[in-house]
Amino acid sequence: MAVSRWVAMRLLITTTSRVDAVSWIVIGSFALACLLLSRALGFSVLPARAILPLLGVAVLTGALAIGRSRSDDRLVAGATAFLQMTLFTILGVVLAYLLAARGEPSWDAWLAAADARLGLEWPAILATADRLPAPLLMVAGIAYYSLVVQMVGCIVLLAGIGQLERLRTAIAAAILAGAVTIVLSGLLPAMGNLFDPDHYRALWPSVAWQDRDLVLALRNGTVREIDMSHMTGIVSFPSYHAALPVILFWGLYPVSRLRVPAAIWAGLTIVATPLFGGHYAVDVLAGLLLAMLSLAVARSLAAKEPDLKRMRRSGIHATPAPRTTSRIGRKHGAEVIHELV
Repeated sequence: MAVSRWVAMRLLITTTSRVDAVSWIVIGSFALACLLLSRALGFSVLPARAILPLLGVAVLTGALAIGRSRSDDRLVAGATAFLQMTLFTILGVVLAYLLAARGEPSWDAWLAAADARLGLEWPAILATADRLPAPLLMVAGIAYYSLVVQMVGCIVLLAGIGQLERLRTAIAAAILAGAVTIVLSGLLPAMGNLFDPDHYRALWPSVAWQDRDLVLALRNGTVREIDMSHMTGIVSFPSYHAALPVILFWGLYPVSRLRVPAAIWAGLTIVATPLFGGHYAVDVLAGLLLAMLSLAVARSLAAKEPDLKRMRRSGIHATPAPRTTSRIGRKHGAEVIHELV
């Protein structure tokens, strides 16, 4: 217990944020899981293909160091958010590959049956979607594939306007939702709601359709090398593409001018997810529920933040106490630690 409290206190002192600490803990846990599973399953990384992602991590780490040296809170928060999401994305995709390589039984039949119980007939839905105007399909496709741009815009905007606590909370919620998505998808693997685009006039090939050969190769043992220059999310249930737009919309909600367009774009992204991502409807519903739960957890953590700025203004520092008042100094130190944890 004492060790765990000490670790928590050190994380808080370094990050000044419980939500930041949770994000780093998840990232560290994923790194450890990737290391252990890759050794157990005989995976390796193609070194030459890892240069670009590692360079990106190095640049973001440098930006974070510059922000700390200048005491620039906005730069620190923005660089931290980008670094966390970059590391989590890399590790999350690798972990999803490793979990798929375990070759667990597919849950596609169960997910398809769940959609059928909801009254959804996908052949009829796809036939109707194929008759939609091409410009409408184009807009929906752009919305679906813009999720990374949405994340980048949210980070830049919230850091730029000084909504730093909201930024940290949104990133923590995104990482928590992504972590649950990857673990659940590993436990309940599925190829996705596949359809052959050659049978339709206007529908695009879904991500699940494009990744089907990779998923099969991971499952049958053909692929055991990770190409970090071309990584793709292969999770199906729950849908992270449904969860993340909700979280990003929550992050942008204080910006009144963007509230309505952000809501419309998030809604369009979610609606486009089954068609362009190859998801079942239950994937999307589970993703929406996961977004709300992740936001609730992240907001709860943020609500319990210690006010370190107030503590610093009050003159609470880690300075040695005079020998004549050592007992009082120890008492004050214990109170500070208690307030932090």
